[in-house]
Amino acid sequence: MNLLSRVCKCSNRPILTGYFRKLSSTSPFPQTSPFNSINPLTQSELKTLVLDQYTKKGKFSNLIQNVIALPAVLLSACQNLTKHGSRDDSRPSLFDSVSEQFSVHEMGRDIFENQFDVEACCVTMVAPGKKGDTLVLPNLKLKVLIEAIRMVFEVIYDERFVTFAYGGRVGMGRHTAIRYLKSSVENPNWWFTVKFNPQKFDSLHVNRLCVIIEEKIDDHLLVPLLKRLFACKVVVVELGGCFIGRGLPQENSLCSILINIYFTNFDKEIHSLRLQMNRDNPKISSNEVVETSSNVFYKPVKIYALRYLDEILIATSGPKISIMDLLRKVVGYLEGILELKVERLKTAIHSAVSEKIDFLGMELQAVPPSVLNPPMSEKAIRARKKYLRQKEVKLLELRNARERNRKKLGLKIMSHVFKKLNRGAEFKYDAHIENRVGEIFQTWADEAVQEFMGSLEERCNWHRMLTSGSFLSLPHIRDQLPQELVDAYDDFQEQVDKHLSPLPAMRDLKEKERREEEEYEQKYAERIVSDLTKRRIKVDAPIELVRKLVRLAGFTNNMGRPRPIQFLFSLDDADIVKWYAGIGRRWLEFFCCCHNFKMIKTTVTYHLRFSCILTLAEKHESTKHEAMKHYTKDLKVSDMDDTEVVYFPTEREVKMMGDENLSDPKPVDGALTLLLTTFAVEMDSLPPCAAHFCCRTDIVPYRIHLLQNQLNINSSNEDKWVWGLGAIHETVNRKCLSLCPVHKDDLLLGRITLQDVDLTTSHVDVVD
Repeated sequence: MNLLSRVCKCSNRPILTGYFRKLSSTSPFPQTSPFNSINPLTQSELKTLVLDQYTKKGKFSNLIQNVIALPAVLLSACQNLTKHGSRDDSRPSLFDSVSEQFSVHEMGRDIFENQFDVEACCVTMVAPGKKGDTLVLPNLKLKVLIEAIRMVFEVIYDERFVTFAYGGRVGMGRHTAIRYLKSSVENPNWWFTVKFNPQKFDSLHVNRLCVIIEEKIDDHLLVPLLKRLFACKVVVVELGGCFIGRGLPQENSLCSILINIYFTNFDKEIHSLRLQMNRDNPKISSNEVVETSSNVFYKPVKIYALRYLDEILIATSGPKISIMDLLRKVVGYLEGILELKVERLKTAIHSAVSEKIDFLGMELQAVPPSVLNPPMSEKAIRARKKYLRQKEVKLLELRNARERNRKKLGLKIMSHVFKKLNRGAEFKYDAHIENRVGEIFQTWADEAVQEFMGSLEERCNWHRMLTSGSFLSLPHIRDQLPQELVDAYDDFQEQVDKHLSPLPAMRDLKEKERREEEEYEQKYAERIVSDLTKRRIKVDAPIELVRKLVRLAGFTNNMGRPRPIQFLFSLDDADIVKWYAGIGRRWLEFFCCCHNFKMIKTTVTYHLRFSCILTLAEKHESTKHEAMKHYTKDLKVSDMDDTEVVYFPTEREVKMMGDENLSDPKPVDGALTLLLTTFAVEMDSLPPCAAHFCCRTDIVPYRIHLLQNQLNINSSNEDKWVWGLGAIHETVNRKCLSLCPVHKDDLLLGRITLQDVDLTTSHVDVVD
C-alpha cells in the first residue's frame, strides 16, 4: 500500500496521534517507512478525504486534525502556491524544495496538537514616512496553512454556492460572469449595482462569519484559528475596496471564499425572490401567444442576479416599481442582517436601455441585437462579392491548368502508343488497367459535360445555332422528304430542347434569386422585430478611463500621442520591453470579452508600442527610426542566450484575439504600478529567491518602486487617480526583493503577482 492510501486511511484520530508521536521521537525513520517519501494529493483524493469527515449530524468534524494537519494536504497546499515560469527537469522535487524551507511533518504535528504559533508567523511592515500605516503579511509557513484551509473550504462550499455567485471559484471568473450576462440576460428594463462604503470586517462580522461556518463544520480548532488569523490582521476582508481579486499583496487567497461564505444566505434570499417571481409569472408557450394574436410578443417578468465577490448586480425585466421593491429588500437585508454599510447614493436604479452601468470594471447597457451583430453594409457586401469573383477566377485558372495537364498527359500516352504500334511491338501488361483508364477518361468527360452544361451562355448559343434557320422545319419541305429523315430531325430537335434549352435553367436561376430575396426580406423582418422586442447586454471597456490611465502612467502626453517614460531608463532594454508587454497583455486578456475591444487593441498596438520604442530611443540617445530599425516593430530583444525573443504582442497576434477566453484574468493594477530596478548591495549572502519554494541560486537583488510614488500621485484622491484602479500598498515601496531571472521575468510580464512571492524574507529598506 502506497503512502497516499495510508495517509487517506489516517482519518481517525488514534492513528494520527500515533504517527505524530513517532514523528516527535528522536529515532530516525527506517528506510522502508512510507513517511520518508510523500506526494501531494490530487483534487479527487482531497475531496474524498474531506467528505470522509461528514458525520450523521450533517456537519464536517475534526477537519484540522484529520485533514489539514496531514503532511500530504500541506504538501498539496505548497504545490498550489508554487508557480514556476518554465519547465526545468533539473529542479528538485516539491518535497525537497519544501524541506529546505521547513518540515511539513513538524508543521503538521504543531497543527494537530494546536501548538502552531500564528503570531510568530506574521511580519509587520511599516510604510516609510507614514505613521500607523502598516501591513501584516504571513510568512511562507502561514501561507501554506491558509492555502490548506482554503482548499478544504473549496471542497465543502464550492458546490453549495448558487449559480450566480462568481469569483474565488474554479471556472467561475470574470469572463464567465460576462458571458452569462451576454448570453442569458434578456430584455432588462431596470437594474442597479450595490456599492459598499470601504469597510473592513470587524469582530462583529467575523463572529457572524464563524456562525455561518459552524452551520456546516463542527471543529473546535478551525473556528478559533480563523479568529486568530483575523485578530493578527494577516487575513483582512475589506468590502468596497479596489484590491479583492487583483493579486495585490494586501489581499489574501482565503478572502475570496470567505466573502462567498459570508454572502451565502444573501444569495439564497435572492434565489428565493427569483423563484417567487417565476411562480407569479408562469412561462407561456409560443402557441398560446399565437392563438391570441399574431402581433403579441410575450415578455416574462424575470429577475437576474450576478455577484462577483463584493460586486452585486440586480436586474429585472419588469416595471420600475418591482425593481424599487427589490432594491429596498436587498439594501435592507445587507444593512439589517449582514450589517454592512451600503453607499445609498451610488446604489441607485438605472434604466438598462438608456443608461450605462459600471460593473466588473466594464460598462454594461441593454441594446438591440442588431447593435451586437450588425448586418453587412453595402461596402462589405461589395467587398464580399469581389472576393467571391476572385475566388471563381482562381478556380477557373486551376481548372484550366488541370485540363492543360490532362491534354499533355493524353498526348504523351497517344504518342507512346503510336510509337509502339509503328515498331510492331506488342503490349504486355502485368495488370489489367483498361478499366481504370476508362474510368479516368469517363471522369474527364463527365467534368467537361458538367462544365459545359453549367454555362448558361454557351447553352444559349448552341441552342440558337441548332434550332434557328433550318429548312427542315418548313412544312412544304418536310412533306417532300422521307419520313425517316423527318423523324430523325424531330428526335434531334427534341434532344436539343431537352439538354440545351436555356428556359429551364433560366427558370431555376430566377427561382433561386426569388428565394434569396425572400430569405433576405424574412431576415430583415425578423431583425426589425427582434430590435423592437428584444434587448441584449452590450459589454464595453471604459475607454475614457483607459485613456485617463494611459495619460496618468505617462504613456501619452496631453495631446494623446505616445511619449517616453523617463523613470524606465534605469532598466535593461529587455526589462523595459517586458514591463510594457506585461501591461499590454493584461489589458488584452482583461478586455477581450468587450464589444469595443478594437479600441483596446489600438491602445496596445499604438500607444504602448510606440511609447516603448520612444523610451528605448531616448535611453540610447537615438531617434525613433533608428530604434525601430534596431528592435523592429515587434520589439525583438536578446535574452541571456543572445537569441532574439518577442515579448510584446505582435500586431498579428493582437488582431487574432477575441472573446474566446474563460479564465479569470486579473486587472492591470499589479503590473502597471510595479517597477523593479537592480542595485549593487554588499551582503555576505543573498537571501533565496522570494518566489515560493524556488531553489535557484542565481539570485539578483531588486528594489521595488511604485507608480504612484514615482508620479507623486495620491491613490486616495479620486480626482487625480483613476476610479476603480487598485494601488499596491505603500509599505512595499523601496523594499529589497531577491528574485531569480525566471521569476523576475514572470513578475514583469504579469504571469505572477506579489501574492506569489514571499515579501517577509527580504523586505529590507534601501536608503539612497
